[in-house]
Amino acid sequence: MPSKKALIRRPSPRLAEGLVTHIEREGVDVDRATEQWEAYGEALRTHGWETVEVAPADDCPDSVFVEDTVVMYRNVALIARPGAESRRGETAGVEEAVASLGCSVNRVREPGTLDGGDVLKIGDTVYVGRGGRTSAAGVQQVRAAFEPLGARVVAVPVAKVLHLKSAVTALPDGTVVGHLPNVDAPSLFPRFLPVPEESGAHVVLLGGDKLLMASSAPKTAELLSDLGHEPVLVDIGEFEKLEGCVTCLSVRLRELHA
Repeated sequence: MPSKKALIRRPSPRLAEGLVTHIEREGVDVDRATEQWEAYGEALRTHGWETVEVAPADDCPDSVFVEDTVVMYRNVALIARPGAESRRGETAGVEEAVASLGCSVNRVREPGTLDGGDVLKIGDTVYVGRGGRTSAAGVQQVRAAFEPLGARVVAVPVAKVLHLKSAVTALPDGTVVGHLPNVDAPSLFPRFLPVPEESGAHVVLLGGDKLLMASSAPKTAELLSDLGHEPVLVDIGEFEKLEGCVTCLSVRLRELHA
């Protein structure tokens, strides 16, 4: 049976100081964000996921975006080396967490940089966004870590948004969904479905036909519902002010050894 564990990390009290790159800064309500984070975790648990809380990193404003700190392939954890130097203190607690779950641990080494939000896995294909936070050397280290395990690593240009998974994610059948104005190279994906809202490009596969999505994408939720999926909507508005999305707030570990 596949595992259903999800790493999550409580928002830092300094969340409002988090980085913004492609959008204008807005004020962030940290208390409201914490309520939204708690509801996000509850949505995962309601749909059969065991949440594993990583030790807080209160001095790291962006630490709630735990997905950026590690990439999982099967039972192997590749600890990221974030492209933003201010985020590199986030990885130690995540490394401890995945090691405690029995993962084999590798690390991205200098000079490579890699943010986990730049990695989209569809079966054994691993798409890696090469852009502002992930370097060519980072892409090469993903290849070195995962290709011996059977992965096919495909580099994808990312210039219009922060991370690859800010632009695209994938449905259970492998169809890639994205908001076309944000996608640099849709032709790289064998099956691509354009969606009408920016946040509609972000889905987390909960199991079966259930998709965790932001409540800010009602038109996309309706489209995907019409296609036979079951959207599960959560309000993550405070995190969206920091270029966050539903994928960023957890690391799903689906292939841990029993």
